[in-house]
Amino acid sequence: MEYRGDPLVYETLSKLNIHFDYHEHPEAPTVEIASKYWAGINSSHCKNLFFRNHKGNRHYLVILEYRKMLNIHQLEKILKQGKLTFASPERMKLYLGLTPGSVSPFGLLHDTTRHVHLFIDSELKKAYRLSFHPNLNTASLVILASDFFRYLDWVGNTYEFIDYVNEQ
Repeated sequence: MEYRGDPLVYETLSKLNIHFDYHEHPEAPTVEIASKYWAGINSSHCKNLFFRNHKGNRHYLVILEYRKMLNIHQLEKILKQGKLTFASPERMKLYLGLTPGSVSPFGLLHDTTRHVHLFIDSELKKAYRLSFHPNLNTASLVILASDFFRYLDWVGNTYEFIDYVNEQ
């Protein structure tokens, strides 16, 4: 089978002996669009957001359970990194090798300096399976959550868990 997405993702998953389920779908640059194609996929789905700090010298990948609504001021308080803004497409390409609408933790494969720090919704620790784009938003990969954390440890970027609760 020919898989869509970044070949490095598939090479890495194979090297790490991580099994995945592959789901092809139309272009889905947002979780709202992607959720239309998740029927029958047994997985916790994630929202992946790429930020920079005010100075532009730190970059963060924030991974939330997809139904959580983003409140950037709340997120700033939780992360304690100062004022955050979405990183530009140029920064996204530089640090993750990705384009807007395809943000995925698999982009960390292109962050050879391990510059990007991850903040992960602590609720995702309870998930059995997680889904992410393979660095292209026309497919989704589902892997065991335990394999995802093994991948993160292998790729070497720092990460921590956050308790992100939607506040009205």
